[in-house]
Amino acid sequence: MALPIEIPRTYPYELNYRDKLVLAPMVRTGTLPTRLLSLYYGAGLVWSPEIVDKAIIGATRTVDPETGVITYSKGQGPIFTTHPIEKPFLIFQIGSANPELAVEAAKVVEQDVAGVDLNCGCPKPFSTHSGMGAGLLSTPDLLLDILRALLRNINLPVSAKIRMLPEQEPTLLLAAKILRTGVSNLTVHCRTRSMRPNTVAMWDRLGDIVELGKRRNLPVICNGDGEGWANWDKIRSTTGATSVMLARSAEKNPSVFQPSGPECTVKVVIPQLLNIAEYTDNPWGNTKFLLMQFKPSPAPVSTLSKQEKKDASEVMSRAKSAQDVVDKYGFAMGQGKAFMDELEVRLKARPEWNVWAARKAAEDEGVVVEAAAAEEASNGSTSDELDDEEAAANAHPA
Repeated sequence: MALPIEIPRTYPYELNYRDKLVLAPMVRTGTLPTRLLSLYYGAGLVWSPEIVDKAIIGATRTVDPETGVITYSKGQGPIFTTHPIEKPFLIFQIGSANPELAVEAAKVVEQDVAGVDLNCGCPKPFSTHSGMGAGLLSTPDLLLDILRALLRNINLPVSAKIRMLPEQEPTLLLAAKILRTGVSNLTVHCRTRSMRPNTVAMWDRLGDIVELGKRRNLPVICNGDGEGWANWDKIRSTTGATSVMLARSAEKNPSVFQPSGPECTVKVVIPQLLNIAEYTDNPWGNTKFLLMQFKPSPAPVSTLSKQEKKDASEVMSRAKSAQDVVDKYGFAMGQGKAFMDELEVRLKARPEWNVWAARKAAEDEGVVVEAAAAEEASNGSTSDELDDEEAAANAHPA
């Protein structure tokens, strides 16, 4: 018999993680301009960069009265910046190795995001040195305790993002335990902690995890080597994954989320980015970093010559301000508000927007919308299922 969901929950606003291309949590890259561009071109959900619990705890929240941009800051610079337009689609990723701190951090931003995600996969030292990120893969009991604490104390959907372990059976056991906690989604980066980004993602190992998710009617998102709609069908048919998360391909060109194909980075995406950065007052240091990640589009998307593409990269590298780029290409500026208006039109056309708007209208009228406990059956459990550990072992027999 299947073990019950530990903390069964439903939420006032249930995030839909299914059938989407979504933006990965990326340090420095996944800032507000990238997220807004990704949503503009069709990203179903966007993850914030990993924000360490202690960094956001105690931060001051300010709202720009003209643009609506919300900034959490502590000390000299912003820690996290968002805008109400992205709230229905924004998942805040926490870096933590402490259940109490994770909850405290989530409560700081709870009013401005649609979901909370625990980073259990980042292999970089800044994340793992205190047992966070991929460090949690070595302390699964702590990982589960953090998820349980978030589930008990945060009135938002909670999810987790992990990497694969070197061996399949321990990976399945960990995934099964995470799925049983009551999380709303599990994202799996199909590489191990030690694998480099240029190593081919192990899509073939994800199918067994997806099957564990299906037993509880929970989505599993595939991360690793996603190229947008170009290999959407291949990833889904190979893995069975619910959705696909994009990182490097979106970093190179956020318009990769567009179903009709990406736009030219130099002629279309860069001027959009500069206008968004201007409108949201994004720090130039981060804006330049984003520009440096963009890659000139190949033909036929771009008609630029090889030399022109090289020149464009040099312009971004040498620029000391946004004006340097504008002067070189003659981009029209002051278009940030128009971009935000068009983004709002596009987002309001999505079914999720209507659900979100209905909840917000109820709250504005003083109707208290509380989360309620869900029946175990709603999570897909049935009395004749095997328990999770046995199912994991059967999915990958020794």
